[in-house]
Amino acid sequence: MAGFWDNAMSISFLLVAFFCACFLPITAELQRLEHPVKTNGLLSFLVIGDWGRRGNYNQSDVAYQMGRIGEKLSIDFVVSTGDNFYEDGLTSINDPAFEKSFTKIYTAKSLQKQWYNVLGNHDYRGDVEAQLNPVLRIVDSRWLCLRSFVLNSEIVEFFFIDTTPFVDKYFRRPKHHTYDWRGVLPRKEYLSKLLKDLDSALRDSTANWKIVVGHHTIRSIGHHRDTRELVKQVLPILEEHSVDMYINGHDHCLEHISSKRSNIQFLTSGGGSKAWKGDIGKLGRDLLKFYYDGQGFLSVELKQTEAKIVFYDIFGIVLHNFNISKGLFSTM
Repeated sequence: MAGFWDNAMSISFLLVAFFCACFLPITAELQRLEHPVKTNGLLSFLVIGDWGRRGNYNQSDVAYQMGRIGEKLSIDFVVSTGDNFYEDGLTSINDPAFEKSFTKIYTAKSLQKQWYNVLGNHDYRGDVEAQLNPVLRIVDSRWLCLRSFVLNSEIVEFFFIDTTPFVDKYFRRPKHHTYDWRGVLPRKEYLSKLLKDLDSALRDSTANWKIVVGHHTIRSIGHHRDTRELVKQVLPILEEHSVDMYINGHDHCLEHISSKRSNIQFLTSGGGSKAWKGDIGKLGRDLLKFYYDGQGFLSVELKQTEAKIVFYDIFGIVLHNFNISKGLFSTM
C-alpha cells in the first residue's frame, strides 16, 4: 500500500511540475539545470538526432555503436537534437512508440544516463505536450525534454533552444501536416521572449565553453540547407557572445562546418536512422570540414581548455575528428 501512495505522490508532483513548465507566463526565464563533471574535470557525451523509427533504417545499429563508444568514453549523458519520434511525434503519453523507439532501442548500459532532448519539426506534428510531460520519466527515467533550457556543467553551459517555431513555412505552408502550437502562440511574443532569454543567458554565462543546441540547421549543405530564419535571428546572438559550437539535427547526415566570421563550429548530428544519400548542396561563405550522407552520431569530450569532437558511422568507424583549444574565460 505504501508503494502505491509513493507512486501516486510522485505522479502528482510530476503533474504539478509539468503544469508549471507548460503553462508558465511568457515572461518566464529559461529553466536552468545542473549536471556535474567527473572528478577528473572531464565531461563526455554523445549527440544523436532524427532517430525515432522503432529500430528501422539502421536505428538499432547506430544505437549499438553508441553503446560501445559510450562505454569507451564513460559518457555522462546523451544529447538529442530532435525529431525524436517519426513520422508525427507521439500521440499521447501512452503512445507505444516511446518504448519501441527509445526505451527498447537504447538498451546498452552506457546509455542508461540522462538524455537531454529538444523538439524537432516532426515532434510538433504530434502531441508536443506528451514529450514534455514528466510522467514519461516514470516510464523511462532517462528522458528529459523541454522546449528551451540551460544546462550548466561547470566548465560548459549548454543552451537548448526550440527552433521549430522560427520556421515560417510550418505556419504559412504546412501542406497536409498539422502542428501542435500549444504553448507557442502568440508566435511573435514567444520568439521575441526566447531570443531575449537566449541573449541574456549567453551574456551572463561565465562558462569557458558555450554550446547551443537546436534541431534546425544554421549552416548546412544537406537537404534543408541553411535555415534562413535562424541565420537572421539567432546567428547574430551566437556570434556576439562567442559561442563555440552550434549542434543540430534536421539534415539526416553528419557534418562539420567552420565559420569564417567567428569561432563557431556548426555540427550536424542527424544520422540517427533514415539518411538521404547524395542530397548535397553548395556551401556559402563558411568552410566545409566534413560531410557524410549516412547514419551515425558524434561524441564530445570536454576539459577546461580542450575539446575533442569525433564523428562515427553505423559500424563505429571514426569518419572525422578535430580538436579545439582555448584559454580560460575572463570576465575582464
